[in-house]
Amino acid sequence: MAKNASLGKARDAKEDEFYTQLNDISNELKYYKEHFKGKTVLCNCDDPRVSNFFHYFSYNFETLGLKKLITTCYKNQERDLFSQSNSEKAISLEYCGEKNGSKIPTVEEIGIRELQGDGDFRSKECIELLKEADIVVTNPPFSLFREYIAQLIEYDKKFLIIGNQNAITYKEIFYLLKNNKIWLGYNNGDMKFKVPEYYAPRATRFWIDETGQKWRSLGNTCWYTNLDIAKRHEDLILYKNYNAEEYPQYDNYRAINVNKVDEIPCDYFEPMGVPITFMNKYNPKQFDIIWTTDRGGDGMLENIKLPYERYDAPVINGKGLYKRIIIQRKK
Repeated sequence: MAKNASLGKARDAKEDEFYTQLNDISNELKYYKEHFKGKTVLCNCDDPRVSNFFHYFSYNFETLGLKKLITTCYKNQERDLFSQSNSEKAISLEYCGEKNGSKIPTVEEIGIRELQGDGDFRSKECIELLKEADIVVTNPPFSLFREYIAQLIEYDKKFLIIGNQNAITYKEIFYLLKNNKIWLGYNNGDMKFKVPEYYAPRATRFWIDETGQKWRSLGNTCWYTNLDIAKRHEDLILYKNYNAEEYPQYDNYRAINVNKVDEIPCDYFEPMGVPITFMNKYNPKQFDIIWTTDRGGDGMLENIKLPYERYDAPVINGKGLYKRIIIQRKK
């Protein structure tokens, strides 16, 4: 059983192996330049030999004014489940800027050391590197997203990381969003990721391009961060007026339904349910976040509940709808 459990975990890690495109990284990071001057950046879920996060930060080291760049990668323990780089050991790379005037990172300028463990971000030696870092930027394993972000919060780290949009309604993540501990970045949507050669074609949203490279999309993907950005201080422009026919009340919540974020009524100040994409436009000075319907009633204010047999999804005329976030305008 232990062997099977170990293999199961290895397969999970293997299925989490997505390589972020350089243009997706640069398109997001361009909004955060002022945060990086004099800082140590850690990419602790990235094999630096194939990671575009390492590429971006090493080639923009001087432009960003970084102090140090550290990257680490996870090495699967099962010999038949090596990462794409076929590394025998997990490694850590440290880069402190170019020294020979070439303005291009070279092997001689990069400190390479083998890790004692497997490079798991939860290991003691990787936590020591985390303590050294000022900002963490990476694409962590989606299957471990709750645990990963909990560690960043525990060690009080600034971060910019990629996660699935559905993580918005995870209990642990929603609490942080609701209390303005974290928020979404700029470029949230359907990202596509390179995946290793061994990836199974049976996966959903899977394709192979004309060069033979395998790709996957995971649907809507988001940048999660606690670095302050101008976007979260911009008011959402509201133009529609409320009417009961267009905005019906749920059968099970004392809140109206809003089908599209840009159709939030400008003259309504009671609870309303909006799509989770609302978090892309959320300004904490304009709205309060009350609850998410994905919680099954857990944590919902009693004055919002209506007598009903279920609270795990919004219901109108007996028909369940997709998950919503319950919000309220600030007067």
